[in-house]
Amino acid sequence: MDDVRSVLDDLPNDLMIWVLIVSELLVFGAGLLAFLGVRLADPVGFAEAAGLLHPVRAGIGTMVLVSSGALAAIGARRGALYLLAAAAFGLVFLALKWAEWTALAAAGIGTETDAFFTFYYLLTGFHAAHVAAGIVLLALVAWLRRDRETEAAVAFWHMVDLVWVLLYPVIYLLGAA
Repeated sequence: MDDVRSVLDDLPNDLMIWVLIVSELLVFGAGLLAFLGVRLADPVGFAEAAGLLHPVRAGIGTMVLVSSGALAAIGARRGALYLLAAAAFGLVFLALKWAEWTALAAAGIGTETDAFFTFYYLLTGFHAAHVAAGIVLLALVAWLRRDRETEAAVAFWHMVDLVWVLLYPVIYLLGAA
């Protein structure tokens, strides 16, 4: 029991932020596993549907979001300007995602189109909600500048980054394979 307690004591910030992060990773992991399971049942349909996506544009969004994570990490130590830049990059990511959704909707592709797009919208939409929440958190801690809260917000932002780094290849690259 003392070993467990010492591991928990070594975690940066409060245990509850880690409970939140782990629970969110489990939810996204379950969604990805479901996506992959349904893909096994219809690999041709998934490949055709994924072919309607733009992996290069999504790759640019990935670079924007990962860069945002780097800025947030720097901001945790160097100040509000980096945190606000990280939030701004998050807004750029959301704008890219919105443009993609808008183009798909204009082509008549929605959640009911097929199983691929049901999962696509569910996973990317849920992720976008987390990006939006993270942007608010980054802006808030940039304004408050309290170390404990800043560490928690940056940890949450890194979870958002990590999830996208998993979603991108599974949806945009593996989905089309």
